[in-house]
Amino acid sequence: MPSPPQTDWHARPHEEAFEAFESSPHDGLAEEVAAARLATHGPNRIEARAGRGPLLRFALQFHQPLIYILIVSGAVAAFLGEWADAGVIFGVVMVNALIGFIQEGRAEDALAALARSVASDVTVLRGGQQRRIDAVTLVPGDVVRLAAGDKVPADLRLFDARALQLTEAALTGESTSVAKHTGVVASDSGLAERANLAFAGTLVVGGQGGGLVVATGRATETGRIADLLDATESLATPLTRAMARFSNYLLVLILGLAVVGFVVGSLRGEPLVDMLMAAVALAVGAIPEGLPAAITVTLAIGVARMARRRAIIRRLPAVETLGSTTVICSDKTGTLTENQMTVRALLAGGQRFAVSGDGYAPEGVVTRDGAPAHAAGPLRELLVAGVLCNDAGLAEQDGVWGITGDPTEAALLVAARKAGLDEHALRKAAPRLDEIAFDSARQYMACLNQLDGRHVVLLKGAPEVILSRCTHMLDGDGSAVPADTDAVVSVGRAMARDGLRVLAFAQVEVEGGPLDAAQLAGGLCFLGLQAMLDPPRQAALRAIASCAGAGVGVKMITGDHADTALAIARELGIAAEGDKVLTGRQLAALDDAGLCAAVREVDVFARVEPEQKLRLVQALQANGEVVAMTGDGVNDAPALKAANIGVAMGAGGTEVAKDAAAMVLTDDNFATIEAAIEEGRGVYDNLVKFIIWTLPTNFGEGLVILFAVLAGVTLPITPLQILWINMTTAVLLGLALAFEPIQRDVMARPPRAPGTPILDGVLIRRIVLVGLLLLVAAFGLFLRWRGLGASLEEARTVAVNVFVAGEIAYLFNCRNLRGPFWRCGWWSNPWFWGGIGAMVLLQALFTYLPVMNRVFASAPISLAAWLEIGTAALATALVVGLEKRLSQGR
Repeated sequence: MPSPPQTDWHARPHEEAFEAFESSPHDGLAEEVAAARLATHGPNRIEARAGRGPLLRFALQFHQPLIYILIVSGAVAAFLGEWADAGVIFGVVMVNALIGFIQEGRAEDALAALARSVASDVTVLRGGQQRRIDAVTLVPGDVVRLAAGDKVPADLRLFDARALQLTEAALTGESTSVAKHTGVVASDSGLAERANLAFAGTLVVGGQGGGLVVATGRATETGRIADLLDATESLATPLTRAMARFSNYLLVLILGLAVVGFVVGSLRGEPLVDMLMAAVALAVGAIPEGLPAAITVTLAIGVARMARRRAIIRRLPAVETLGSTTVICSDKTGTLTENQMTVRALLAGGQRFAVSGDGYAPEGVVTRDGAPAHAAGPLRELLVAGVLCNDAGLAEQDGVWGITGDPTEAALLVAARKAGLDEHALRKAAPRLDEIAFDSARQYMACLNQLDGRHVVLLKGAPEVILSRCTHMLDGDGSAVPADTDAVVSVGRAMARDGLRVLAFAQVEVEGGPLDAAQLAGGLCFLGLQAMLDPPRQAALRAIASCAGAGVGVKMITGDHADTALAIARELGIAAEGDKVLTGRQLAALDDAGLCAAVREVDVFARVEPEQKLRLVQALQANGEVVAMTGDGVNDAPALKAANIGVAMGAGGTEVAKDAAAMVLTDDNFATIEAAIEEGRGVYDNLVKFIIWTLPTNFGEGLVILFAVLAGVTLPITPLQILWINMTTAVLLGLALAFEPIQRDVMARPPRAPGTPILDGVLIRRIVLVGLLLLVAAFGLFLRWRGLGASLEEARTVAVNVFVAGEIAYLFNCRNLRGPFWRCGWWSNPWFWGGIGAMVLLQALFTYLPVMNRVFASAPISLAAWLEIGTAALATALVVGLEKRLSQGR
């Protein structure tokens, strides 16, 4: 049968669910029924949708306006029989395509990771028999048994929950484990509040239970995230958008110049073949062929630098995107916090105590009024109760402290250790005789221990439940006094307002076992409160302050409680006193316009579900922000993919989050994002340096060809010589700029505004200036040496060397776009000097090696020609230096 259409099983009794799925909690499904449903619903897995194949990805590398011009130019050269020119042009096109294809070759593995996040085998009831089967064969209506350590294989409506505790942080963002029950919850409850459901991919950390499969595969909540990932388009980065606009402008300019040159020459009566070759030369000269490769290499160098700073880039354009980020949307649990519950405050004997140290390492102390407190009297009674009424474990391995069981209970063990109490010794001295496991209906756990020859029942649970059973409490001296419930409630509420999760403890002496809940209805002695939270990372605190100084805002988006989120946000400096928090339920009531307004004013969002995280990212982008989204859970994946740059946690993050993200932090440290932003800004600076360096050459080459056509003289340089200049200088000179160190003021600047063009007015003016200088020098020396009787090959060789020498001289000016180059340090970039040396050697071979003379139609030139070439290059450098100085003075 098809599965029933209802999706609100949390709002319906489990008996109704069993009836709808024609199943039984005692027998499950018959094998033949399960087989039929498997054929109808398909396997319980998330199938990846087909993506672009390798052939299509390779073909799309040629789908660029400037590449079209090169292809047409190569075809014209081949048609005219200029096979060397055509071969080099097509070779350049192919190299650029291969570089792009290789960089895009990473497969999108997010959906495969989602499939891996679901359990591989599971215990089910089939025909009344308990069996272990592959989770892929689960179908709606199956009855699944759960125990501690199991991964939930599908979405389940629970019908049995005995102290059942699940961690759902990867799906809901809830930082603490969730106590499950079998009752009914409100139909409008969020994912994190549906305590009668167990979701596919979450983990059982305590207790036992059973559930009815109500959804499998893509019908599960995890599958819904897969659908969101499918529907979410990866955005173009600011760099790719800016380069697209830049390429379109170049396209219009180049075509315009080529058409003008061809038409004017034809009207002058020049041979059609010559004018076609002139148009090819002009197009080839004006196109910066080395730009795609230079961008790729510069980004790759940024990737290597970031890897050394513990940030792994999965997609190259993400490097530069970091530099233009204006807002970081951060998950809380495990990203801004340690993802390790930590006791921060205690109430015992009417006195408040503070606990220092974060995480599970028992490093810290218990203090009162700033002074160390001894584990004696009421304080010791409270800490001992936290150890004995506890099923967690704490152990050190290879210098790292880890836990087994519930993180909340583990935090109680750590607090006791900080006061000098060892849980192993205490448990040995006071063995457990009986227990009442935690149940969400009772909201407490109780255990019977033999303590100092007495039979003592210890209770742990919700403060209001424990206090209602207490008639007396311990005072500061350890004496029993009437319980001051109002005072305790006041302290507990203050702790809760600070975002702390509060547990109360009590005890009562009994005659013996077995333990009966009726014995615990009243007459208990209140021992105190222990309050805990998942503490913020101190490195994140510093990084958030640094981001604020760099003009980058930080917003917390979490599935956790609103009070907890706001308290952590205040500690981290994300929110101030009086700031408000918006919950997922409030977000759901906002339309798109209201949400865009809300994200401008609010920095903390709590109880947020996966679709809402995605909406928040999209609302920020609609406001013109460049968004970096950090996260570690399955629930973060759609937003990670939709963000301008998704940042996943490498150590504690799920594979789903990592595969949806563009960058992975190997140390799970928010502070690493700050370092990555610094590197991203440096990468962008170096890309602009390359562009501002290479374009004047292309502009000058195009102008030389155009002026030759207009003047009716022989072309000073050929298309093949132009390609030689562009490709060799791009590799040996231009790429040296990719290794330029990051400038000191990079994190003192505001982020680059979205939509800002790559080149501002000052830089465009510089390109025109240098292009004109190269035009005058190359064209002038070509005509001068032709007038002195030099051969066409010699005069062209002079013109080629003018361009190369001019580029070398101009390269010095490009190391620092706003000031003198020596501020960068003479020897801070050894690649700079190595590239110049290699280029000088290569030009000597171009000029004097016979085989090069034959291939490129070059010829040896005299020392006098070299002196004039050097003078022209020096003049170029001096003029640009003067222009920079004048620009700075404005």
